[in-house]
Amino acid sequence: MSELERLSTGSLRGQLEALLLVSTDAVPATDLAKALGVAPGEAASALAELAAEYSDANRGFQLREVAGGWRLFTHPAYHEQVEGYVLSWDMRRLSQAALETLAVIAYHQPVTREGVKAVRGVNSDGVIGSLKEKGLVREVGHESGRSGALLYGTTRRFLEQFGLRSLRDLPPLEDFAPDEESRQFIRERLSGRAISSTLEEASEDMEQERELLGDGYDGDAPEVLVALADGGEAPLAQVGGVAAATVVPSGEAEAAGTVVGEASCDVE
Repeated sequence: MSELERLSTGSLRGQLEALLLVSTDAVPATDLAKALGVAPGEAASALAELAAEYSDANRGFQLREVAGGWRLFTHPAYHEQVEGYVLSWDMRRLSQAALETLAVIAYHQPVTREGVKAVRGVNSDGVIGSLKEKGLVREVGHESGRSGALLYGTTRRFLEQFGLRSLRDLPPLEDFAPDEESRQFIRERLSGRAISSTLEEASEDMEQERELLGDGYDGDAPEVLVALADGGEAPLAQVGGVAAATVVPSGEAEAAGTVVGEASCDVE
């Protein structure tokens, strides 16, 4: 029997590997089972075996279940090497504005454009549009009442790119809560009492903000998404030359790797 004939009648695990390598999204076990003509339980067991095999063998990639499906990730131990390699392709990551906006939508969904603006303090229409194009956020309905404004939420792709099974896996906001002084300052800003009417007052407000939030504060993305994106890993390059890598935020550097995905550029 030739090698091709042997492989064509090979193990279920080998067939699953082949399908996963050409998949650009997380694939449910039921879909893989249907494609291969096997029982869903049989496919699920084989996927679990593959995941364990990769882990035990210290392979450069892992098989993980995210967003209700299975997807290949690079091993988190090699995220620095992967990041450097991918960035050498002159690809850009999500901008700070995009991370901020994505964090607001992720934690406050469903939320309107005005709701995002109220939290960020700047118009975010363009950023939201770019995030929609990237498939990270979507329209989920309309606000009740007279306004009928569009409501936005995150997508399944968002879960995949950040290595989350569901929104319940988002880090609790309490872990990133400001101290009471900062909270009071934020309350005043949101209520309008700290809104300056002159350039001189505006300058004083900016100085106060630096004192409260630290000299290093420059409007960067909130810590909650920076923590998630800390690994800088992104759906990885090709494990077999099929899908191009993309640099996108993922789970914490010690908890998530990169995944097989399509090319991505910055969201301005």
